[in-house]
Amino acid sequence: MTTPGMGRGVLRPAVAATKFELLREEPGAAAAPYVEFYWMVRWDLRGQPPHEQKVLSHPNVHLVFEAPATAVYGVQRGVFTRVLRDRGQVLGIKFRPGGFRPLLGSPVADLADRAVPATELFGPAVTEAERTILGASDVSAMVATAETFLLSLLPDPDAAPDPVTAEVAAMVDRITASPALFRVDQVADELGVSVRRLQRLFAEHVGASPKWVLRRARLHEAAARADQGVGIDWAALAADLGYSDQAHLTRDFTATVGAPPARYAGA
Repeated sequence: MTTPGMGRGVLRPAVAATKFELLREEPGAAAAPYVEFYWMVRWDLRGQPPHEQKVLSHPNVHLVFEAPATAVYGVQRGVFTRVLRDRGQVLGIKFRPGGFRPLLGSPVADLADRAVPATELFGPAVTEAERTILGASDVSAMVATAETFLLSLLPDPDAAPDPVTAEVAAMVDRITASPALFRVDQVADELGVSVRRLQRLFAEHVGASPKWVLRRARLHEAAARADQGVGIDWAALAADLGYSDQAHLTRDFTATVGAPPARYAGA
């Protein structure tokens, strides 16, 4: 099923919705252990100024079919910025945390803050898949081609997924769904693992540290609240998110987003 909507992490979503269309589609059963969802962005800005879109990324790797070259994007620890011009479309695969590790065959932390041409990782077959996907107008057809290509990349498509893949995805889900977890040692206790093992798992399979995932989850919530508009009790929100005080939230938000939360909310 294709689902519209901006989703958490897209900054200034009300403006974004006037500039491009974002659709999501669920993976099939064979890809579901690895893929969170497929996403498609389509825009037509002919006769309009370019649009700069900023995104607070999640702890996920993306394979993005786009012109002029399809690329693999590791976890983007800052703000991800893309400028849209004229007319175009891209299709992305958002992997579950840990879901890209079986395809990469090396620590996912090596991809952090990088965009790597997919042909460097997967060879010339990427180019044919890209041509077919970007030449299609139907989202379901684009997704079907992308999923077939993805499954061909698995070392053994018939083998059961590594249980660590599901374990790591569940760990990240637990962090992002638990506003009461503020520190890495709390997370380790909650998950029943040592801090060192948690850190190793995240470096190997997620591509970002547990501390970063905790911090990013808090910033996602702060940005979502800010996008609701003015009239927010920032001191209460800071306490809810585990910051020592409002000033700490303001510094963290400003350093990442580029504006204090109150100014961002009122813009």
